[in-house]
Amino acid sequence: MTIHENRQVRLTARPRGIPQGEHFSLVTEPIAAPGKGEILIANRYLSVDPAQRGWANEEGNYSAPVPLDTPMRALAVGEIIASNVPDYRPGEHVYGWFGWQRYCLTTPDAVLRRVVPSSLPLSANLSVLGMNGITAYLAFHGLGDPKPGEHVLVSTAAGSVGSFVGQLAKIAGCRAVGLTGSSNKAAHAKARYGYAEMINYREAPDLGAAIRAACPDGNDIFFDNTGGSIADVAIRTMRLRGRVIQCGTAANASWTPVPTGPRPEREILTRRLRWSGFIIFDHLAEFETAAARLAELTLAGRIVHDEEILPGLEHAPGAIARLYRGENQGKLIIAVD
Repeated sequence: MTIHENRQVRLTARPRGIPQGEHFSLVTEPIAAPGKGEILIANRYLSVDPAQRGWANEEGNYSAPVPLDTPMRALAVGEIIASNVPDYRPGEHVYGWFGWQRYCLTTPDAVLRRVVPSSLPLSANLSVLGMNGITAYLAFHGLGDPKPGEHVLVSTAAGSVGSFVGQLAKIAGCRAVGLTGSSNKAAHAKARYGYAEMINYREAPDLGAAIRAACPDGNDIFFDNTGGSIADVAIRTMRLRGRVIQCGTAANASWTPVPTGPRPEREILTRRLRWSGFIIFDHLAEFETAAARLAELTLAGRIVHDEEILPGLEHAPGAIARLYRGENQGKLIIAVD
């Protein structure tokens, strides 16, 4: 039985590099009631994430890109409106792989966690309590091993992950310095996200000198979301036995051919660095605990979160490109209706 008209944002062309609006189309089709073992979710908010670049194309190490002519893979938060699974009841809110679409007919394995009711807005489950906040929390504490008094450098410090890293560093008793490509974002991050200093890398004539001026004692932790030339410079400011957390590679628009640059091996060797990659989906079992701790810190006023919510699915096709251009003000989210 058909009960709803579903509006979807489908990937219709394979991008090279960053997906643009023309790689997507808006499609409306009927959606059926849930069958045995299925739940029907009405999406309320959809996430826009840098990782969607990799999910859309076939470059790099992504082995399972989104199939063409299907809804764009995305995390979302929504309300269960019909269920044929005893443990999932209508009226509950859930967070998971529900795609860029108004409704999602799926099975419980697409659910990453149930939303715990609180005074926080529902959209917070895509920012501070979602992949971005949880990534910052688990990567910083799990791989950074921060200690009071240590020095932390963060790239894309005003972004959806970096904005939380600065705050977590301050809570841990560390001194954090951030990098961003906008003077307005630099001022906002310093005022709001716990950073002692911010550097606009686009305006610094010598980025290495700017980092050394802001971090005269060097850095114990480098939380890197960009890679590329920023990482080439930043790694040369690390202290002995420092930790590099590789959480993103946003500086590289394409991995075909593989980009090359200065070699870091000598820096890793002589500084005795530990360089670790972090992929959030290796840590699904820790989502509930991390989200609960982040909710506690947010409700206590120790963590703030900023969101830019675009109204309507029609804004989704160009949203990934908007993110990579740095035009977003806070975590970028699509409100379905």
